[in-house]
Amino acid sequence: MAHVAVHLPELTPREREILLLTADGRSAPDIALHLDLSPSAVKLALLSSFGKLGVCDRAGAVAVAMESGLLDG
Repeated sequence: MAHVAVHLPELTPREREILLLTADGRSAPDIALHLDLSPSAVKLALLSSFGKLGVCDRAGAVAVAMESGLLDG
């Protein structure tokens, strides 16, 4: 059986960190406070990750990232 290479998007370390916190149920303002960022910076990182993962919301981003192993340690 031939193996097909699957291209996983490259998330920045910050995008990955924010997605991990999002997967834990934290809000953008809470993540911003936790990481000492502005809420706008958190939202921008989330939007960037949405585009890379081909999704349109947080739930989709977390699901795709978890299914593809992007959130594994």
